[in-house]
Parts: sequence; C-alpha cells; structure tokens
Amino acid sequence: MKTRIIRIGNSQGIRIPKVLIEQSGLGEEVELEVQDTQIVIRPAERPRQGWDEAFRSMAEHEDDRLLDENLTGQTYWDEDEWQW
Repeated sequence: MKTRIIRIGNSQGIRIPKVLIEQSGLGEEVELEVQDTQIVIRPAERPRQGWDEAFRSMAEHEDDRLLDENLTGQTYWDEDEWQW
C-alpha cells in the first residue's frame, strides 16, 4: 500500500489507514525507531506492563514473601539513632 507524505505544520506525516492500525494493534501512542533506512512504528510500551501476571505467577509459586523478615520489628537504628 502506498501513501503520500503530507505537511503538518513544520513537520511532515503520513495517514495510516484504519485497517492497518487495527491489524498492527497500534493505539493512541506509538514508538518510532529508525532501522537502516526504514522507520519502524510499534505500539508504545506501558510502564509496569505485565506486572499483574507476574504477581499472580509469584503468588502461585509462593514466591511473594518479604525479602527482609525484620521489617515489623525494631532495628538497631530504631533503638539507638531515632529521636522520638
């Protein structure tokens, strides 16, 4: 499929047909990258994407425990350094 480069203010752009947007899974935000002489457009990654599944998997494998078991008790710093 061919399209034309159009002027958008001081920039230039292209119109991407709706069918290509749907087939590629692009949303409101995209990432652009130049690879050799090509411009690659891909869906923008969301911060923390996949965390829900990772947490579920950790819970299933009982790997979701605290690393520092002493967080509920007082420490040397609490007893000697902290001013109440």
